[in-house]
Amino acid sequence: MAELLEYKCPCCAGKLEFNTGVQKMKCPYCESEFDIKTVVEFNEAAQNASGGEMKWETQAGGEWHEGETAGMGVYTCQSCGGEIVADSTTGASKCPYCDSPVVMTGSFAGDLKPDYVIPFKLDKKAAKEALNKHLEGKRLLPKVFREQNHIDEIKGVYVPVWLFDAGADANIMYKAEKVRRWSDNNFNYVETSYYSVVRAGKIAFELVPVDGSSKMADELMESIEPFDFHKDAVEFQTAYLSGYLADRYDVTAEDSIARANERIKKSTENAFAATVNGYDTFNTESSKIDLNNSKAKYALYPVWLLNTTWNGNKYTFAMNGQTGKFVGDLPVDKSAATKWFLGITAAATAVLYGLSYLLFH
Repeated sequence: MAELLEYKCPCCAGKLEFNTGVQKMKCPYCESEFDIKTVVEFNEAAQNASGGEMKWETQAGGEWHEGETAGMGVYTCQSCGGEIVADSTTGASKCPYCDSPVVMTGSFAGDLKPDYVIPFKLDKKAAKEALNKHLEGKRLLPKVFREQNHIDEIKGVYVPVWLFDAGADANIMYKAEKVRRWSDNNFNYVETSYYSVVRAGKIAFELVPVDGSSKMADELMESIEPFDFHKDAVEFQTAYLSGYLADRYDVTAEDSIARANERIKKSTENAFAATVNGYDTFNTESSKIDLNNSKAKYALYPVWLLNTTWNGNKYTFAMNGQTGKFVGDLPVDKSAATKWFLGITAAATAVLYGLSYLLFH
């Protein structure tokens, strides 16, 4: 015996029942009524907008040619375990991520060779100026952050990045509402109309970045985006590493797929939601996104990093080495904050006292 389909109410998701009195499908919970054709179309649209496949081809990077890695050493952080690659003329003494000492553990070998690199466009002087500007006007900032020795610890690091290309086929259903209000001499009225809105189509994504370093927080790397790949990316050559550090990737392309899927799905949903107009409110009811022609590339992106510690808390500053976009959280000097608060309170009290004197005298 065939299993009966269960039709849900587009308004409240309750189970619809056929009502012989009105010859329509009726919801016993919200009492909404629908003709059979509307319910069938809604059910089919809901089925099309569920699930989704996201599969990737992750054959990114290439092989190193003989002699390319000559003179490049691997430095291992004694604290976070990160591995930094640097040439013999640059070297490394501290980890760019946690400022702990690093020791050279051997010559660089293995790993995939990057497909592309965006060379540093901004130098250390520009990074210092950006940091100073970031600190300007911060009255509650601890003095230690203004000391030159911390500014000098800014390090230029090439961060490993997996770049994902994909086409997305999306089918998304929204539950939307229009509300009409009016009044007469006796009552105020509110009429709410409910709609099922379907958006379906294709959208292409190119070079969606996911950093390949567990030490570089995804949120921090994404906060200094965008990097302009088409403007400055070139085929990778070891010469671009001279004078800079390069983080050795420890997150593979395969392990980065979940993050890439998350970014692409969110961007797709935002793009489709922007087309839902003319309603007072709407919410996503179901979403199906399939990826196709999905491929990955391996690149190095330039980042200026500064890590420092204040009262046991770590603070990280990062600047896009191509565009100059600068981000970083700042600590608060509690002593200065207390004095500032007391000053504001005293000033407010004086103002109130002055007003009361004028009002009552």
